[in-house]
Amino acid sequence: MREKNISEDRKKYLRKVKKGKIAVIVTQLLILLLFIIGWEILANQGIIDSFITSQPSRILNTFLNLSSNGLLEHLGVTLTETLIGFISGVLLGIAIAICLWWSPFLSKVSEPYLVVLNSLPKVALGPVIIIWVGAGMGAIVTMGLAISLIVTVLEILNGFLNTDKELIKMAQTFGASKLQTLTKIVIPANITTFFNSLKVNIGLSLVGVITGEFLVSKAGLGYLIVYGGQVFQLDLVMTGVIILAIMAAVIYEAIILLEKFVMKKMSKKG
Repeated sequence: MREKNISEDRKKYLRKVKKGKIAVIVTQLLILLLFIIGWEILANQGIIDSFITSQPSRILNTFLNLSSNGLLEHLGVTLTETLIGFISGVLLGIAIAICLWWSPFLSKVSEPYLVVLNSLPKVALGPVIIIWVGAGMGAIVTMGLAISLIVTVLEILNGFLNTDKELIKMAQTFGASKLQTLTKIVIPANITTFFNSLKVNIGLSLVGVITGEFLVSKAGLGYLIVYGGQVFQLDLVMTGVIILAIMAAVIYEAIILLEKFVMKKMSKKG
């Protein structure tokens, strides 16, 4: 009887959690819908200047026109550049963080330089990067990498350094090597940190790529936004911004799904 009551309570709790999630999603969609409707009405009534702010109907028409005039090409260029910069930043950032964790001396020496590089406005390096790498995809990917790399290193390294020190000491007492400590304790303990870094990194990589496209690209969503601003086609600018937001949201959700999959696998192994 007691197990049955616990089971019923559990079911009630799960139903309550499910209803809460549905309520949040419905509320989010309603807010978005009301925003779009209000934007359209205000623009039609002339309360806001649709030339400056555009409006949903004009953005939709621009999107439909772009769909048959090279939108996929521009989207593919930006997505490719973002993924290359993102993956490069993640792999290189993890490698550097491991090296710094491995050598406390190297970590202490590099700390002030990492802080300065993290604070440095990377956009200011744009002209320098173009001169070094050349005007093209290489410069754009490098820009994305420059913006995301230091943040990845700092976040992963911070997670490594804050791993349970008592657990590490116990492993070392039983004769665990540095490599075993890293692979068996430090990395598994920082899976959440790793995925949090991915979530931050994808946004930073996208910012870097778009900034690079503003400077040198002849294709991509950043190019469309700059071109729209130059010829005063604000509909094109707003359409590019909205497509960017959707793309960022889709990649972010993909990372969340990957995190859930990995955590589920790890919990089964545990």
